[in-house]
Amino acid sequence: MNYQWYPGHMTKARRMMQEDMKLIDLVVELVDARIPLSSRNPDIDELGKGKARLILLNKADLADDSATAEWEQYFRDRGCFTAVLDSRSRAGIRAVSSAIEDACREKRERDRKRGIQNRPVRAMIAGIPNVGKSTFINTFAGKACARTGNRPGVTKGKQWIRLNREVEMLDTPGILWPKFEDQMVGLRLAVTGAIRDEILQPEEMALWLIGYLLADYPGILGRRYQIDENAAAARQDEWLPVGETGSESAVAVLTRIADTRGCIKKGGEPDYQKASRLLIEDFRSGRLGKITLEVPASGKQI
Repeated sequence: MNYQWYPGHMTKARRMMQEDMKLIDLVVELVDARIPLSSRNPDIDELGKGKARLILLNKADLADDSATAEWEQYFRDRGCFTAVLDSRSRAGIRAVSSAIEDACREKRERDRKRGIQNRPVRAMIAGIPNVGKSTFINTFAGKACARTGNRPGVTKGKQWIRLNREVEMLDTPGILWPKFEDQMVGLRLAVTGAIRDEILQPEEMALWLIGYLLADYPGILGRRYQIDENAAAARQDEWLPVGETGSESAVAVLTRIADTRGCIKKGGEPDYQKASRLLIEDFRSGRLGKITLEVPASGKQI
């Protein structure tokens, strides 16, 4: 599948960000800790040139802790400040406040020398759809000051929000780049829910995820679905044609998941779509465990 998704409001959002950048001291970019590079928008690197940068690794409660630590170091090595958080709780909020202070220390010192006192830091919060920007703002500010939703594209306009006496934040709509040069980026975004489910094939996402988990997190599917991964992987598929969407072993494991979870059509044929949606939801909710879908060595340099 060729992943392309760039609604018109995102083009408008990019122009708005470009116009507002001159008002900003700090660019705060939320990324999904499970896919830190795939969930970054390369446009923000260009738009935010010359500005202090803070990368927030959100949804860290769903990500592999050791991989998250590697990503923190990766971004720090490239001149960005970082913090790890779960925007749905207050875990990590203190670290975010400290990171904002660190990122803006030089700016505050320049203001002090110019006789400017107590001017709040102006930060722009940016990120792709469904990465948790509005939830983060609400949690940070302690009140529902930005709309939230569990689907991409909830925030359609910009709004200034006073988080506290020291920080004002400009919320922006989530934006995606107009073309995925690497189709694996699109697949990772799809699996984590950044792209609307209705325009994707759940079977393709599930087969890729199974293949990844068998290689990088062996045993995790066996424990969740009470299946023998090795025995299932050794089976040849009886129903679903094998092609570019997945290997024989991934199809066989999906077949066993369908069997054990009662995803069966009339006549006894596995309901691959239902089993795929079940697997994807288990991944997104964290029921499979803490999983990261890319590590720094596999990502492009920024």
